[in-house]
Amino acid sequence: MNESSAAGFAESERTLHEEAVGAAGYDDFGDPSYLEGLRVLLDAYDREARFSELGRDMARATVVETLRKRLVAERAWRDQPELLDHEIERPIVICGLVRTGSTALHYLMGRDPELQALEYWLAANPEPRPPRDTWEGRAEFQASAQEIGFMYQTDPSLKSIHFMRADLPEECRHLLAQNFTDDGFEVNAHVPSYTKWYANVDMRPTYRRHKKLIQWIGSNEPGRPWLFKYPVHMRYLDAFLDVYPDACIVQTHRDPLSVMPSYISLITGFRKFYEDDFDKAAVARQELDLWAEGAERAIAFRKTRDPAQFYDLHFADFMADPIEAVKNIYAHFGRELSEPGERALRAWQEDNRQGKHGKHDYPKFDIGVSEQEILDRFAAYMDHHGMKPEQTPSSR
Repeated sequence: MNESSAAGFAESERTLHEEAVGAAGYDDFGDPSYLEGLRVLLDAYDREARFSELGRDMARATVVETLRKRLVAERAWRDQPELLDHEIERPIVICGLVRTGSTALHYLMGRDPELQALEYWLAANPEPRPPRDTWEGRAEFQASAQEIGFMYQTDPSLKSIHFMRADLPEECRHLLAQNFTDDGFEVNAHVPSYTKWYANVDMRPTYRRHKKLIQWIGSNEPGRPWLFKYPVHMRYLDAFLDVYPDACIVQTHRDPLSVMPSYISLITGFRKFYEDDFDKAAVARQELDLWAEGAERAIAFRKTRDPAQFYDLHFADFMADPIEAVKNIYAHFGRELSEPGERALRAWQEDNRQGKHGKHDYPKFDIGVSEQEILDRFAAYMDHHGMKPEQTPSSR
């Protein structure tokens, strides 16, 4: 552990900012609202997190890098404000419970040449998207590829759980993190005070920044429709639709008895990078409450909006015919999948059949909460969406 990382996170706030300024060569962090989330997080890191030595250094480096990315964006927006002049109209947004096939849907729809999606390397290092044939030569692209490679080399099982690649569509998590308001912070470390704060935070400033980052990344193709994906958006639909009022929301669904064990397995894989000692059952109970509450909030919010703004896609329907599922989504929102688009989707589907990157094997119910607890907690969600358990994990 280096000398600077030995100090407490909270007492290092100024030093963390100074390091980011030194790396970026700029000192305007923009809207100071991000400081609230940062300070809650740093305090939680000091009082609650159970970091390994490596995890502590990784968490610290992530904070500095996130601050640096804020500075890079702020400087670009100051120097070229015209990059933010265009609107983002009717983006298609995939959200819903975790582990519902949303990543597969995102990758599939991302092959449509008429849409633009947020590629991993540009989510991690926002800038106006350059021509595709230049990506491999970019240092930022190479850094993203190396980051993913390191993760899979350290824990090969993660590749079968959640496959990522630098040039493939990515979730919005990197963009939300620039305001220190993102699910990733609570996934990677034991920070219950941050989790409580984040569950009730006003996300409008975060989504306003999200929009500016998206405008910036897509500024070379301002008229091309956007495709977003992040399960977390379901938990904050009110704030999201305040910023993107005409968004087309695709909410994905799956039996929570299948969702929760798979998700806890994924979180366990990520948490191992940061903490040597964590309570799997406590993580499971936290996530059970977070996602059940998020699903219930979405139900309540959707009652206040035009139903036509939402499309519900169930996992079984998507798996039965992915291309038809995409066509149905498009039809619901008044779009049409073009012939070149369908060819591109079918080519992707043919080359990326289920299991290509390995099978996600995990103990179906060794997560610290029972099947009945999950059914009880998600009862309102399942009843509202007319869902029944696909099959109890113990019988699989």
